[in-house]
Amino acid sequence: METRYGQAVALAVPVFVALIALEFAVDCIRRSRYYRLADAINSLSCGILSTGMRVFFGFAGLLVYQWLLAHAAPVALPANHWLTWVFAFVFYDFCYYWQHRLGHTVGLFWASHSVHHQSEEFNLTTALRQPATGVFVNWIFYVPMALAGVPLEVFLLVGVAQLFYQFWPHTQLIGRLGWLDRWIQTPSNHRVHHAQNDVYLDKNYVGVFLVWDRWFGTFQEERDDVPCIYGVRGQLRSWNPVWANLHYYWLMAEDSWRAARWRDKLRVWIAPPGWRPADVAARFPKTAYDPERDFQRYDPPRSLRLSLYVLAQFTLLMLANSHFLKLLPRESAGASGLYFAYILATMVTLGGVLESRRWFVLLELARVVLTGLWAALAGSWFGGLRDARAMSAIAALAAVSVVWLAPALRNRASEASELVEAGAGGRTA
Repeated sequence: METRYGQAVALAVPVFVALIALEFAVDCIRRSRYYRLADAINSLSCGILSTGMRVFFGFAGLLVYQWLLAHAAPVALPANHWLTWVFAFVFYDFCYYWQHRLGHTVGLFWASHSVHHQSEEFNLTTALRQPATGVFVNWIFYVPMALAGVPLEVFLLVGVAQLFYQFWPHTQLIGRLGWLDRWIQTPSNHRVHHAQNDVYLDKNYVGVFLVWDRWFGTFQEERDDVPCIYGVRGQLRSWNPVWANLHYYWLMAEDSWRAARWRDKLRVWIAPPGWRPADVAARFPKTAYDPERDFQRYDPPRSLRLSLYVLAQFTLLMLANSHFLKLLPRESAGASGLYFAYILATMVTLGGVLESRRWFVLLELARVVLTGLWAALAGSWFGGLRDARAMSAIAALAAVSVVWLAPALRNRASEASELVEAGAGGRTA
């Protein structure tokens, strides 16, 4: 079933990319500057990592769903009746509201969901910035659907439909939409949700139907006098997609380890985000943060050469990821895992290059050299591809990449930037 999810994503990706390209073009024409290269690439990298994790580990939640459907549901709703689909879509959106709300109010769930909020820009790439660890916990919130007898295939399809709907509200190019803003999730409502301003914090959780926010008192209208400040309180300060997913878990683990009382060690994981044991807060104080006063976008300097290099490499990476998703139905888990490990390693090294970190430039140089040697000497690629022209093209691209990237190692500015940004994986709260 999760292989089908990967296939659905593969079909949707060209549409998403086309819409992102259109939004970027409009952004450039208007000079609104809603895009930054590193931020957008980091968001897309997190999305690729999330999709891969669902492909490999999504079966666990589905197995629980299937078992409950077969052994605990008092009824089995017919999959061929339109009322089942309407009921399932509305019920899914209700369950999503509570998944989303607890994702903001329980530390363990926020550690996963915070990935989606780390972007300090708000554009369509932010919609694809999904957490990799959500696959291990999010299924819990949809157990009621299994107990209600919603067929698995219906559950999966309405879930994909609801997820894909949430793509378009992630934009600043669409303003207020009148009466629609009062009934459904729209860009105006979702801008509020992604803002860290005091008045907007932890509001507008719905996926589609605004009725849930209105019923449960979590709705906030966008205000003209309070511009949205995007991102999380306690900036990620990194372009590494793996660290993006581990960042808040690490913060909680630190506080849990340092706490003296066992009750506090456990409470860290279930308390609201930002809660700290009193003894830990006293010994390891953190500076008070006011987004209106203290927020500064994370954007370490880098040369145009490095920016163009990463843009070109990430374009190739997205093609490789599409190839990976296409191969899923016929490849073994081991072969698929190896391919995804290569994709993940590439995203990590490119993230370091975006930060102008010398060691990551070296790692990226080693990666492209090994890629070229692999294609030239082994004469094959993932999925059993052995076309000589394709292998020659991969080897040639690797050679061009080496020529393009190598001068960055001699760039003193790059080394200075590395020193300034040391600890950019910043463990700030």
